[in-house]
Amino acid sequence: MARSIAALALALAAALLPAAAPARAAAPDGPCSSSRHPKAADRLGARIRHALRGRAGTESVAVYDRRRGIRCAVAAGRHYDSASVVKVTVLGALLRRAADEDRPLTATERIRARRMITRSDNRATSALWRSLGRARIANFLDRAGMTQTELDPGGHWGLTRITAHDEVELLEQLTSPSGLLPAKARAYALGLMHEVVPAQRWGTPAGRPADVTWHVKNGWLPRPGRHWRVHSIGGFDGHGEDYMIVVLTQDTPSMGYGIATIERVARTVHHSLARTKRPTPPGRSQDARNA
Repeated sequence: MARSIAALALALAAALLPAAAPARAAAPDGPCSSSRHPKAADRLGARIRHALRGRAGTESVAVYDRRRGIRCAVAAGRHYDSASVVKVTVLGALLRRAADEDRPLTATERIRARRMITRSDNRATSALWRSLGRARIANFLDRAGMTQTELDPGGHWGLTRITAHDEVELLEQLTSPSGLLPAKARAYALGLMHEVVPAQRWGTPAGRPADVTWHVKNGWLPRPGRHWRVHSIGGFDGHGEDYMIVVLTQDTPSMGYGIATIERVARTVHHSLARTKRPTPPGRSQDARNA
């Protein structure tokens, strides 16, 4: 009888206790993940962390390999003063306005756009920034899904607050068909990014395979206290490759030091992806820029 009472009490207690929550899947340990190439993603994540180890200043990294399905994010939501990296956004807004107005760029717009991207000309950028206006640039950010990007309240384009997350989002839409820009506009933007003057081809292109085409825009900005913001965003394609790298840095002791940090990461990414077997290209239509 005593055993029956004890068993009943235990059963009643169990019924009153809340059911155990289902076990949650463990979060990935590293900054990179891929359902198709999980081991390669883990290796890449470990190598990126090693490349950043011991570096002075603050860094953020975002990588997206469309072919292998690898994504990496190291503090990708951290905000930085944009410096000249924002010029790709200005170009995007310019091309979006022309598309909305169903017209090509004017001769003046083309001259300014080329100077802005290939030579990082600040006067050309300021002229386009004024021409577009804050509202149109903000509208472009909304259409691009760049929800983390914040325009400077004082209207200074170089102090736009950007994140690695949003910059890789912009590169994704420039390098693949989307509703953001027509194919010809995307090809034009990537063409300018491939014609950057030799002195400004540092950063994310460092260490790329010789048969891979690069598209780059860099930014550099000294701030009070002799600290720098140094950034590089790049898209890489051709010969079976299709990936993007964004590295943002701040509070580095010099511009050269910031470049060295970026290029440590870039070489790591290029080398790691080059050693990973390329998957069979998906059956999507070829981008207009390669036609």
